[in-house]
Amino acid sequence: MNISVFGLGYVGCVSLGCLAHSGHNVVGIDINPDKIESINSGKATIVEKDIDEIIKKGFNQGRIRATSNFLQGVLDSDISIVAVGTPSSPEGHLNLEHIYKVAREIGQGIAQKNSFHLVAVRSTVLPGTNWKIGKIIAEESGKSRNKDFSILSNPEFLREGSAVADYFNPPLTVIGSDNDQAAETLSMLYRDLPAAVEFVAIEIAEFIKYVNNSWHALKIAFANEVGNICKKMNVDSRELMNLFVRDTKLNISSCYLKPGSAYGGSCLPKDLKGLKTMAHDFYLSAPVIEAIENSNNRQKQLAVQLVEKYEKKRIGILGLSFKEGTDDLRLSPMVEMAEYLLGRGCKLRIYDMNVSLARLTGTNKDFIDSRIPHLADFINNDIEDVIVKSDLIIIAHNIKEVEGLMPIYKEKIFVDLVGITHNKYDNYEGICW
Repeated sequence: MNISVFGLGYVGCVSLGCLAHSGHNVVGIDINPDKIESINSGKATIVEKDIDEIIKKGFNQGRIRATSNFLQGVLDSDISIVAVGTPSSPEGHLNLEHIYKVAREIGQGIAQKNSFHLVAVRSTVLPGTNWKIGKIIAEESGKSRNKDFSILSNPEFLREGSAVADYFNPPLTVIGSDNDQAAETLSMLYRDLPAAVEFVAIEIAEFIKYVNNSWHALKIAFANEVGNICKKMNVDSRELMNLFVRDTKLNISSCYLKPGSAYGGSCLPKDLKGLKTMAHDFYLSAPVIEAIENSNNRQKQLAVQLVEKYEKKRIGILGLSFKEGTDDLRLSPMVEMAEYLLGRGCKLRIYDMNVSLARLTGTNKDFIDSRIPHLADFINNDIEDVIVKSDLIIIAHNIKEVEGLMPIYKEKIFVDLVGITHNKYDNYEGICW
């Protein structure tokens, strides 16, 4: 394919070289004459492992060139990749000035074309930017989105120092689009890469880079705080964390990374508190570890606020234990919720197939007796009866049959804390979706 790359900085230069290496003809577009001269001399514009060799090879094969003539770049290509910088303000807002300038330039080029043109945004942008770019291009070109051109969001996942290797060995390729045919065409650029192509909503493609990098930053900060505590305790943090990451079933996995209800139970709160106490005992600041409980408490408050906004007094709770598949009520967020709602004068009905009052013993029984001493008055073993006799139903466990009941009881409000459905119902609201 013939491709134009707007911006010859880090992402643009790597894209230029790697696309040429994959057999495409690529023209780089930039306002900086030094970058243009560098590419047109067969040299990279950045310092990065393997990029010099790839740029030189692509240039010698006649697959790479650079220019400041954006109109010619668009006219000579079928796909334009936007890879200009989006620097942050001191407050954290992105400066999208360069993005919108490029959009106007591409629009002016599309105005002179008769063929369909694809625009792929590789720059890190805010959700909603794709639509703004499309509007600018439509205004500049006098043409229509998805009739004459299409805008796709195609975030990059390149690490400095290993960007070329990352390009050819990505964890996945993400394409956000409102045009299936355009998405399929763009995916052809990556057909030889050993990774799945994920077609997603535009806003998800725009947002994923922020989540990825924030998660990476969190991992580094967490490991450093653990390391600081380990040093004080004469524990080898390197050996400890090497052991930690070997657990790919829970520690390094998709487990727990699901938006929804707060955590609870007897283990997580207790051990987190213990780790915080260790840091405190050594006069160490561990702000990431200390913030976990605060964040969890905030999630509990959001759940309460979500329920209270509907101003209903007859409330059903589907799932009382701290997670499904257990009868452990200790430090369950739903026990706290039930206790609070009772204090507000609400009439509760609770369904939990695993909670049998006759089987509760020891600390589990002591805990619930201290929080909701007359629990038997609220427990109901018939889930549909709980729904019938409630005006608002809180879904706290992933009970599959509930989704089938929502369309039947349209006059009821269902508040979902676990994500039982991706369908939209007029009487349904999720805590994080």
